Amino acid sequence: MRERLQKVLAAAGVASRRQCEELILQGAVSVNGRMVDELPAFADPEVDVIAVHGRRLQEPRRVYYLLNKPKGIICTSSDPQGRPRAVDLVPRAERVFCVGRLDADTTGLIILTNDAELTNLLTHPKYKVPKTYVAKVAGHVDSQTVEKLRKGVWLAEGKTGRAGVKVLRSGHHDSLLEITISQGLNRQVRRMLAKVGLPVQSLRRTRIGGLTTKGLGVGKFRPLAKGEVAALKRGATA
Repeated sequence: MRERLQKVLAAAGVASRRQCEELILQGAVSVNGRMVDELPAFADPEVDVIAVHGRRLQEPRRVYYLLNKPKGIICTSSDPQGRPRAVDLVPRAERVFCVGRLDADTTGLIILTNDAELTNLLTHPKYKVPKTYVAKVAGHVDSQTVEKLRKGVWLAEGKTGRAGVKVLRSGHHDSLLEITISQGLNRQVRRMLAKVGLPVQSLRRTRIGGLTTKGLGVGKFRPLAKGEVAALKRGATA
């Protein structure tokens, strides 16, 4: 299947997509022996012979890691401010990227991989892969608020889908909620809770599909087993 050339290069671990665009414009990339130096450009990685600086592009070994992200770590591939990144916590030979994002203040599970297909399955809204969070919020949580969250609240992008909501603790000053969503809007859980008057004090993602934080300390990572990767793909396409 033909895809944008910079996307093919980035998926193969050459560089970031923006850097790959620059390589193309510099004339460093060829497809089937012909130099490509204009955008947009397209190629089929399964059919076309793609080379960078004269060296044929090789399909990278697919790798998959589960990281329990600490607070203060960002999920972007590059950062001009030089802040610590999730990818720096996973020593590896291959270039990997985060599947979706957790903001710097949110802790918990994030998958890192170089598999573009899995990334699409886990982040595209139509596949509805469930993700569970535990949120500590300011104030008391009543049944009416819980029902609003379950039915969905209106954000700038529209109404959120139905959510699973469980009250783990409800106090006068703060409460603890477990929330499961299958969308991936920017800072969705924080914004949903703010919408119903519950400012988030801390937020942790505890589950992605069938994967949990069990046995994985904060700041630690582990490779995913083949069966776990297969289960994620099955769950996303079911």
